[in-house]
Amino acid sequence: MSKENIREHSAPVYEGVENAPARSMMRAVGFTDEDFTRPFIGIASTWANVTPCNMHIDGLAREVETGVNSAGGKGVIFNTITISDGISNGTEGMKYSLVSREIIADSIEAVVGCQGYDGVIAIGGCDKNMPGCIMGLARLNRPGLFIYGGTIQPGAGHTDMISVFEAVGQHAKGEINEIQVKQIEEVALPGPGSCGGMYTANTMASAIEALGMSLPGSSAQEAVSKDKLIDCERAGEAVMNLLRLDIKPSDIMTKAAFENSIKVVIALGGSTNAVLHFLAMAHTVGVDLTLDDFVRIGKETPVVADVRPSGKYLMSELIKIGGIQPLMKRMLDRGMLDGSCLTVTGKTLAENLADVEDYPEGQDIIMPFDAPIKKDSHLIVMKGNLSPTGAVAKITGKEGLYFEGPARVFEGEIGAMRGILDGQVQPGEVVVIRGEGPKGGPGMPEMLKPTSAIIGKGLGKSVALITDGRFSGGSHGFVIGHVTPEAYEGGPIGLVKNGDKISINAETREMTLHISDEEIVARKAAWVKPKANYSTGALAKFAKLASGAEKGAVTDLDLNV
Repeated sequence: MSKENIREHSAPVYEGVENAPARSMMRAVGFTDEDFTRPFIGIASTWANVTPCNMHIDGLAREVETGVNSAGGKGVIFNTITISDGISNGTEGMKYSLVSREIIADSIEAVVGCQGYDGVIAIGGCDKNMPGCIMGLARLNRPGLFIYGGTIQPGAGHTDMISVFEAVGQHAKGEINEIQVKQIEEVALPGPGSCGGMYTANTMASAIEALGMSLPGSSAQEAVSKDKLIDCERAGEAVMNLLRLDIKPSDIMTKAAFENSIKVVIALGGSTNAVLHFLAMAHTVGVDLTLDDFVRIGKETPVVADVRPSGKYLMSELIKIGGIQPLMKRMLDRGMLDGSCLTVTGKTLAENLADVEDYPEGQDIIMPFDAPIKKDSHLIVMKGNLSPTGAVAKITGKEGLYFEGPARVFEGEIGAMRGILDGQVQPGEVVVIRGEGPKGGPGMPEMLKPTSAIIGKGLGKSVALITDGRFSGGSHGFVIGHVTPEAYEGGPIGLVKNGDKISINAETREMTLHISDEEIVARKAAWVKPKANYSTGALAKFAKLASGAEKGAVTDLDLNV
């Protein structure tokens, strides 16, 4: 049923004699009398030269504007921020990464809410752009959709960003020299687009397409491609259709849609960050999603994609065989997905997938469901006396399913990185990096440099790593993040001492600190809460407001908004 008033939000701001000042302001930026009769569509661009992930998004935003205007709306481009995990990883600046997700959501909400836009199209490239944009759309709950900026093309020699990080570890091990590191550095990133494996950006783009919040195919297009330009043009007609049908994000992002999306991310072998962001996006749209849902869904969903970081292929190679749409069609045909879920096309998921062709014969990127890479989820929710409220592991099976060893404890990532490269970390140990949670870091920085150094040093199969921080989608190995409660809040990870025996069982989903309950109580009694690392600014605000990782590290959990 069509909605009569599709200028619900813009009309009160721009119509009538009393709003002449508002119209005058907009005439100065090029509006005409006819423009004031059209629905206003805010186009949230994350363009910046901060990172190759976003360096081309200004051009995509202009394509979207053209598409909106051609479809009968009036597009208004505005910018929000982006940061680069790939640049800031391993530095103090990385603490701003997760914070940027909240800032992006805040800024989209603020601009659209203030300016009276009737619909929203958000374009994202780097990791936190995707959930930040979706959270902004969810808060506003106005007709809208997300466009992925697209993945980068492969570097020479089948290299990508993770190749550079792991080269650092190879250099520390003595396998390659500084000149060889520089050679990889120079060719790994040939131009615009997000990091090329099934890392966090491609994971979240795929998740959002499966959720129904981007047009079919948006997640599986190269940043520099005709398909991506067409995706942007089509978004204009799509948002106008959503306006006419009065379809809002809350109509699309249901519990069933989130479950569909989680299943697709598992099948793709996606990033652990997806767990954190799913929880945050669901909270923002008012859907009850918990770590227990990941356990339940994970038991019945296999990993079938042989993609990096744990596998062989890059996103560009998955694109060439059809992207994620054929995978979703296979899953729908097997009864794994709920085809009745609504999407931004105005149609159901089943309707969108009806004419999708299967992958070409002979491809070996997406395995058959009866011969999966792993029979159940690689995203393992761990509990036990070391993580009472949950932790998240990325276990593909290639690392093994059980590990135990003595703890090697580091207070923060920088010391851990030094310990790994200097040879302090020995085979058989469990590396513990703490004080890096949402409140303790603050900002829950990624441990990509330590995990890459471990792989590069040849320790990937002989050490495990646990942290109350999180991991890049490019991290792989026997690694467990999101340990909750975090050390800063007095969680058990903050009580571990060097040499304590730790066991990690991916099959029983238990992570155990092998000391007596009495010893845990004694250590807890002697524990002193660390001093906050920041007392002013964005990091201090985040630390004050952020929930635990088991609830998505959102900043509005207890604000009753």
